[in-house]
Amino acid sequence: MKKNLFGTDGIRGTVGQSPLTELDISFLGKAIARWAKDKYFDNSKVLIGNDTRESCDKIKEILKKGLSIFHFDIIDAQVIPTPAIVSIVKNSKLFDFALVITASHNPYQHNGIKIIDAKIGKISAKDEEKITELFYLEKNRDRKSSNLYESEYYFDNAKDRYAYLVTQHFKKDLLKDLKIVLDCANGATYQAGPIIFEELGANVVAINNWPNGQNINKNCGSLHPKDLQRAVIENQAHAGFGFDGDGDRIIAVNKDGGIKDGDDILAILANHPKYRYEKMVAGTILTNYAIEPYLAKIGKKLIRTKVGDKFVLQTMAANNLSLGGEQSGHIILRDYLNCSDGIFSAIRLLETVMITGNWQMKSFEKCPQMMVNVPIKEKKNLDTNPFVQIISDHKSMIKNGRIIIRYSGTENLLRVMVEEQDKNAAEAICSNLSNKLEKELNS
Repeated sequence: MKKNLFGTDGIRGTVGQSPLTELDISFLGKAIARWAKDKYFDNSKVLIGNDTRESCDKIKEILKKGLSIFHFDIIDAQVIPTPAIVSIVKNSKLFDFALVITASHNPYQHNGIKIIDAKIGKISAKDEEKITELFYLEKNRDRKSSNLYESEYYFDNAKDRYAYLVTQHFKKDLLKDLKIVLDCANGATYQAGPIIFEELGANVVAINNWPNGQNINKNCGSLHPKDLQRAVIENQAHAGFGFDGDGDRIIAVNKDGGIKDGDDILAILANHPKYRYEKMVAGTILTNYAIEPYLAKIGKKLIRTKVGDKFVLQTMAANNLSLGGEQSGHIILRDYLNCSDGIFSAIRLLETVMITGNWQMKSFEKCPQMMVNVPIKEKKNLDTNPFVQIISDHKSMIKNGRIIIRYSGTENLLRVMVEEQDKNAAEAICSNLSNKLEKELNS
């Protein structure tokens, strides 16, 4: 059986290693072209964008050559957030699909490809399987290059178009007199973020907005909020927001430097007038348990999904929900877009704070959670011994909580989460469990 190329969020890997060698990227381009020709039509229009990694231009060049086996019009939006691409293809009605070259929150040595359908957003599992099948077929084809033409254009005002699509949802001067710090993670939001906040009247202090190709996500952005906390306090700002490399994640910091993760943001947004009367909110298996009684008090129920914003979106669509997200900071507001958008979510959060007067961004008291990422050589079946016994022994130690164990969909990591009302017990159980699993998985 051929290995599926797709993880929880597109195709991703280390540049120079399969499937991100130059040859494999060429096969990918052709596989995507054949899939798109069957799904759409021969002369489709495709929008391409990327984040700030030094490998993006080369990957983009190879993909374009692969796409040129058919008569596609290729429009290059250059450096732009992933949600901007999703929003543009959804609203313009000019494009059939889009490609975003990004590895999101990962370091610069990694990269990847997200494929966007103009109608539904990220492509379906069936489409992923088809592209994977075509990729392996391409590896066995005659490797002669095609002489067919390609039409290539640059979408120089793509960021302006995105800014309009975001700001039209808010009052023109919504952020007037507010000082807001934005940590752009040296990634795709480094231009679009400040532009949009300033258009709504904010006094923006931008940090980590000087990408050099190698500093994307490096000790900054949504995964590393210390710079953001410091900047909010030093600038006496009203709030701060950290994005990840491609702009689909968000972390918030209140005026006192307190960090608010995706669970906090979901809880706060549940009080926005647009979502106040909805009965359900979508989260994941990692969403903090304590949010459930909090939501129950305001007449809502949490629906849990597998980890991955695509699974959250599927559940939201199936239940016709407008609000959902992940603890990691993927916040999906379906009344706006079938995709998480860090910039839009930050502004909607500020709007909620202003309506409710909750400038401290208070949400709920969390149940202690301990998480460990265990580096592994290979992903072994956890439903066999000794793993079953090890996990069972540790679950029996939990008095009032739960254990979640899963493989990363994008990296060679085992993620171990222990949730327990007693913080010391949670720390001890998580440490012991992760150490034992690491030893067995790497033996």
